[in-house]
Amino acid sequence: MSIRENLEQIRARMTAAARRAGRDSESVTLVAVSKYVSPERIAEAVAAGQLLFGENYLQEAREKISQLPPSLRWHCIGHLQSNKAKLAAGLFHMVETVDRIRLARLLDKHAAEAGRMLPVLVQVNVGREPRKAGVLPEDAAELLRELAGLTHLEVRGLMTMPPFFDQPERARPCFRELRLLSENLAGKGLLGAHGPVELSMGMSGDFEVAIEEGATLVRVGTALFGARS
Repeated sequence: MSIRENLEQIRARMTAAARRAGRDSESVTLVAVSKYVSPERIAEAVAAGQLLFGENYLQEAREKISQLPPSLRWHCIGHLQSNKAKLAAGLFHMVETVDRIRLARLLDKHAAEAGRMLPVLVQVNVGREPRKAGVLPEDAAELLRELAGLTHLEVRGLMTMPPFFDQPERARPCFRELRLLSENLAGKGLLGAHGPVELSMGMSGDFEVAIEEGATLVRVGTALFGARS
């Protein structure tokens, strides 16, 4: 199918999942993951109405952003090295992968230099995978307390990438854990200061389950653009 047809199908599945959970479909936003996708194919998605994209690699993102309309919005969804904080603070409308205070302080510094507020999400390693980035759930509160002192970051919510499962239902406990963690943290006054709490979770294989468990941002690439090398 074409990118337009894929997008229509994804949006229909998002709406159905939200309705199953008794949620307003407008409460869920699609982040089109455009890693390794050419500007020309991204433009096809834009023509079909998609305006928010997620990129993993900064150099690749910078090249695409320079070639595409300035009206588009871009999220950093890949692991971010501290030495790339300045570039990230200037490129992205949101960084979804803040998982340590050193990175956060650098993003805050460079956002201040650019005269802007930078929305961020805290990445949580709910699957406790040793090789995966993200703060452990029990350490999220302390990181959020440290982030509260930074004047040019807006902590909007949490993000997670659960372990890979071949069955979407197996990811449900991870999504539920992130939602419950967000509710606990909001109850302590550590989330929610900048509006409704965002939960970025769910990808091509499991975004419907993620929506049923409370996702407000779903990161979908393969289902939209097809398999990439």
